Order: sequence, then structure tokens, then C-alpha cells
Amino acid sequence: MRTFDGGDVGYGVLDPERVSLRRPDERIGHVIARALGDARTVLNVGAGTGSYESAAHAITAVEPSLALRARRPAELATAIDAVAENLPFADREFDAAMALLSVQDWSDIDAGLREMRRVTRGPVAVLTCDPARVRDFWLYEYAPDVLETEARRYPSLDRLTAALGGTTTVESVPVPLDCTDDFNEAYYGRPELLLAPAARRACSAWSFIDDRARQDFDVSLRRALGSGAWDEAFGHLRSRPAYNGSLVLVRATP
Repeated sequence: MRTFDGGDVGYGVLDPERVSLRRPDERIGHVIARALGDARTVLNVGAGTGSYESAAHAITAVEPSLALRARRPAELATAIDAVAENLPFADREFDAAMALLSVQDWSDIDAGLREMRRVTRGPVAVLTCDPARVRDFWLYEYAPDVLETEARRYPSLDRLTAALGGTTTVESVPVPLDCTDDFNEAYYGRPELLLAPAARRACSAWSFIDDRARQDFDVSLRRALGSGAWDEAFGHLRSRPAYNGSLVLVRATP
């Protein structure tokens, strides 16, 4: 669910490579499915191209970006052109609802979450990043502006839980070492892969920094990998099976 002001990413002009790289990881998918429980009808707000939508649910997808709606696979439900802040559904219409790494792009996060709660009689699941932990990732040493941007954009967990109301839990979502989805922390133990421009384009935060900053990152990380400095500081991550970073799932029930 994205808005396009001067400070945000131009999702209306979508990089097809960015879409192709965002491949759902089945282990993260299991966490999402568990949060939805035995729901039959599920609303996906800010659905994008349909990552993590499961055939086990009757999905209603909402996505305001024409470019993203056009790139949804044919086997998925056609997405409705609407915004989180004004959902065109009746009260308690859905068994469950989800928003997956999209709340940071809404024009009014609190209003959007209240709308999700209004139209949902069961759990609301929000996959997001905890801004208090974003800067803990090793990338902060090499591209601080990227993670500063992410930390500013993601709403605090307190804000999310207050807007959703009801009974709320926050679960850390482990990122597997061979994670197939492409966001910054997916490369926690594979830093060389983040040197590929295509991998960086898969994460919108990189679009907020200029070419000079991207070049500086490339040079500094290559130098640290070549000298062994990265491995001296972070090499233990190469064999860690999963990473508990900023990725979390907030689940709220009435």
C-alpha cells in the first residue's frame, strides 16, 4: 500500500528486476500462515505482486499501484485498487488480515491499521521491521544512510500495537542463512551477494541514497572483504543457520 510523495520511492515506475528478486521464503511464509491460524478469508493490504499469498486461504488483495497489480501472477486473485486508509469492505468482513512489509509506505499508518481492524473479525498480522533494531545489522558500518532511512520509515512497535488494539503479540522472525527473499538482512551471512546492484534494488531503502553513497558502500565493503576485516568482525555469521534481527511479526486479535 504505497503513496508517492517526494520523499518516497516511485513505485509507480517499477523496476521489474526488483519484483523478480522478491521471492517469498517458505520458512517466513510458515510464520505468517501460523499467525493467520485457521482463517478462510484473508485480506492482504498492500499486497504488491502477491508474495506470501497462500492457496490455503481465500485471498482478497488490495494494492493501489497499477504497476504492481499488473505484475501479479495469473493464478492469484486480481488486486483491488484501494488504499489501507479507506478499505471498501464491510465491518468484520474477513476472518483475518495481513500487511507484509508495506505499512511503512502508507500515508497514514494509524488510520490504515484501524481500517484493517475494522474489517477483520479475527487476527491481523503485520510483518514489519522493528526500527529500534534496524541499526544493529552489520550493514550500518558500510551504508549507514540506508539503515537510517529504514529506521525512520518503519513505525515503532508501540505505535503498531496501539493502533491495532486488542491483544497483541510481537514475534521475532528468524531469517534463514539461505533466505530466498531479498531484503538487507537476508544477506547477513552472504555479504558478497549484496555487492550486486540488482540485489540492492530489491530493497527500496537503497533508492533513498545517491549514487555517490552507493559507490562508497561498494568500495568500502569490497575492501573489507578483500582485507579480511569483514570476516574478522562478522565472519561468525557465515555459519549461523538463522539471524534474529529486526524482522518481526505483530499479531493482534480483538
